[in-house]
Amino acid sequence: MKKEPFRRRHVEPRSAPEHDTETKDGGVQSVDRAMLLIETLAEDDEGYRLTDLAIRTGLSPSTIHRLLTTLEKRRFVQFDRDQSTWHVGAKSFAVGATFARRRNFITQAMPYLRKLRDQTRETANLAVVDDGAMVILTRVESREIMRSVTKVGGRAPMVASGLGKALLSTYPEEDVFAVIRREGMPRLTSKSIIRAGDLCKSLHDIRQRGYSVDDEEAQVGLRCVSAVVYDDRSEPLAAISVSGKASRVPDDRLPVLGKFVREVAEEMTQALGGVMPEDAKAS
Repeated sequence: MKKEPFRRRHVEPRSAPEHDTETKDGGVQSVDRAMLLIETLAEDDEGYRLTDLAIRTGLSPSTIHRLLTTLEKRRFVQFDRDQSTWHVGAKSFAVGATFARRRNFITQAMPYLRKLRDQTRETANLAVVDDGAMVILTRVESREIMRSVTKVGGRAPMVASGLGKALLSTYPEEDVFAVIRREGMPRLTSKSIIRAGDLCKSLHDIRQRGYSVDDEEAQVGLRCVSAVVYDDRSEPLAAISVSGKASRVPDDRLPVLGKFVREVAEEMTQALGGVMPEDAKAS
């Protein structure tokens, strides 16, 4: 029987097997990459295609696809087959909501945020600090037209937000400088504070008047007035704010909004069992 001539079978090149190697800080690489993908997907409600994720994360498409497939099985991400885009899944929301429940003051805070919205007719926000940035826990939207700088669950630099500066004003100077060294001072708009000395002066002014002002420092056309909510040890627990279009928040309205925000922050502190420091009480 005549043998067929030997033909070398074409084999696609294979990359070296990937193992769960440790990252520089002792973490597990595959877990770190999976978390990076979830964080990236959370940046845009429209979702990302596989190639876009590869560009944004620097990971190979094959690695991304393997991780996303695993995350999809656990419902941390979901795939829109019509658009060929990946999105954050329901399980990510459920796990993230646990953070808010652990803080367990959102439900109690809502009546005060609604009161602040009704008093000012602007959007009322509640945020906490997490790893050097402000995280918006919830908000009560204004009935007026506006653009929010961050969505619920979004992050904003402490140094460039009214919420963040309110909390920074309660920090010792060395802790303020530690935040600057770690997070930097990004120029988000032409009004952003980008010098440590200017920030320290702004924090001094905040301590004197009892509320902070974001004067279009995070987003052009948006102003924000904020004050701190304290826990039972008189330590900063969270910050609340009202935010609105700059045209609706002129200079002469800032003291009025500041008074409302300080008073509601004090009421919320008391409702949560907190204690206002003597120098932070609204006069």
